[in-house]
Amino acid sequence: MFTGIIENLGIIKTLKKDSGNLHITVQSSITGELKIDQSVAHNGVCLTVVKIDGDQYTVTAIKETLDKTNLGHLKNDEYINLERAMKLGDRLDGHIVQGHVDQTAKCISVNENDGSWEYTFEYDQALNNITIEKGSITINGVSLTVVNSKTNQFSVAIIPYTYNHTTFKSLKIGNNVNLEFDVIGKYVKRLNDLRN
Repeated sequence: MFTGIIENLGIIKTLKKDSGNLHITVQSSITGELKIDQSVAHNGVCLTVVKIDGDQYTVTAIKETLDKTNLGHLKNDEYINLERAMKLGDRLDGHIVQGHVDQTAKCISVNENDGSWEYTFEYDQALNNITIEKGSITINGVSLTVVNSKTNQFSVAIIPYTYNHTTFKSLKIGNNVNLEFDVIGKYVKRLNDLRN
């Protein structure tokens, strides 16, 4: 369980293919606090630490994860958003995030608005996910509030702190991002679909 509040930016050091899997080695200032078998969200994807070596650690993404997320597009020396699992009793500063990506979306516009930024994303409506105005959305692991919700696209407003402390500062039009839709909204929608 996560909150969508990014704790650290890691740097991708090595990417090693192994059959359908991808071993991802990350350099991070939080590595010294990690343990083998610990869960860490990487751009919103919950992965298990399998190896620790100095200030670097390794996680493995399986084929299903690579098919549903943007992790297969990572490059060496690229930054990645990191968040360790929340502790019971901590403040929930973002929203309830599972680390289970629902689908990817494409960034279709970036507008600077006098000290903040508005990013608009388009996603495949066929997967039956929805956003709602002022609802929660997780983009590459970052908990954000939806604005301009439409059938298959939405926008988010980014404050300077989030811009400077996450991968949003390097996100460009055409880039793919990981989306995790609000878990409560997903259950409500599923129950409503079953009733109709």
